[in-house]
Amino acid sequence: MDIDCVAVFVEATRAGSLAAAARKLGLVPMGASRRLAALEAELDVRLVHRTTRALALTAEGEAFLPYAEAMIEDAANARAAVRPSASGVAGLLRVTASEPFGRKVISAMLPGFLATNPDLRVDLQLTDGLVDIVAAGVDVAIRIAPLRDSSLVARRLADSPRRLYASPDYLASAGIPRRLADLAAHQCLLFSGATHWTFVAGERIRRLRVTGRCSSNSIEALHEACLRGLGLALLAEWNAADDVTAGRLVPLPLEDAEPETLGIWAVYPSARLVPPKVRLFVEALKSHLGSGRGQPESG
Repeated sequence: MDIDCVAVFVEATRAGSLAAAARKLGLVPMGASRRLAALEAELDVRLVHRTTRALALTAEGEAFLPYAEAMIEDAANARAAVRPSASGVAGLLRVTASEPFGRKVISAMLPGFLATNPDLRVDLQLTDGLVDIVAAGVDVAIRIAPLRDSSLVARRLADSPRRLYASPDYLASAGIPRRLADLAAHQCLLFSGATHWTFVAGERIRRLRVTGRCSSNSIEALHEACLRGLGLALLAEWNAADDVTAGRLVPLPLEDAEPETLGIWAVYPSARLVPPKVRLFVEALKSHLGSGRGQPESG
């Protein structure tokens, strides 16, 4: 199958017309039309309905489009693999991360990364849920948690220190916890279904049962509840740094323990080779984190 013909089909679908696809690919309109016709002849199906101004996918075209896009992406990855990485990569990079990390950290490094790789497109999917990256077709997931799935390949990019935080209003009414035992008297903001927080006390790991009237499956919601004075929240330092600087949240060091530090991991499927675009993204994110722009220095 001629990849140049497939490229015309994909670009025409994205642009909405063969004329626009021809301009994008540097072809004359008749040349683009012939390539699309050749692809349809090879497949023995009609892929698009043509009009003078636009085109629409047929049912067969809709079925073929994901495979066509994958072929174009694979071709771009193959070209990138044999040229210097400084020349950049092309195609679509699918990334998933948590809502706060994607909004505060990844979004901050994307302008420079995309400027360095002008032929690359990034689809950033943000969710606090655990994504099946194989089923979702995700190229790389950024996770901040203990990793348990041995079927995936993971690379640790940085530490993610955590602290207990509360608003000044909450502390004025409920008092300041000084030790682990004090947490029993406080409202703790928990992930839905969670019952414990993990701390490090000297050489020991302590899983402490905590309770509270408010829980959520979203770290953003727990963060907001903490700002509103509803209780104590266990947050990453990079997530709470702006609120601490502005005086909206107060860090709460304990005398006898500190929250367990998690790792920031880049996770991708093990069933395929890691494309150059993924390697470059992971290196760029690691550099961003190491520069101190992505998170505060750990204390």
